[in-house]
Amino acid sequence: MNQLYVLWTNADPLTSEKMVFMYTLNSKLKGWWEDVTLIIWGATAKYTAEDEKVQETIKTLIRSGVKVSACKACADQLGVTEMLEGLGVEVIYWGVPLTDVLKSDAKLITI
Repeated sequence: MNQLYVLWTNADPLTSEKMVFMYTLNSKLKGWWEDVTLIIWGATAKYTAEDEKVQETIKTLIRSGVKVSACKACADQLGVTEMLEGLGVEVIYWGVPLTDVLKSDAKLITI
């Protein structure tokens, strides 16, 4: 399967806007990858909860067909689980699924 996972851990605004969001959105819209999943992990969960522009971008990604998911352990620890879910983000424990991705033929970009 033509799958891309983007593990987003860097909450730098320029990196987020000019790489993470730009690439995931275009990957889906232009058909570079069939399935695109953005994984919010660590600092990016807090960044998403605190930045309205990022929240709007996340909604745009979801409407465009990018699957957006977040690490539940991180979101719970940072107190942002409900907020992320309110944006339409899937919030799950990612330890086992990430391990499965790493062991599979799927592609993973870590930023």
